[in-house]
Amino acid sequence: MPLAQIYIAKGRSHEQKKKLIENVTQAFVDSLGMKPESVWVVINEVARSDWGTGGVPLGAPDKS
Repeated sequence: MPLAQIYIAKGRSHEQKKKLIENVTQAFVDSLGMKPESVWVVINEVARSDWGTGGVPLGAPDKS
């Protein structure tokens, strides 16, 4: 059972995440001949303030 873990910034819609899961699953099917029902996809959403590049956070902290 393959498992794909994907990290993305928070803020994507349910439909966008659904499409991402479908496309990643299809990539396993096309590339490795896996059955779609055997592919697991986990989306981890991270606040933009918790991402950084070049030593700089990508966004301001959430106001929660």
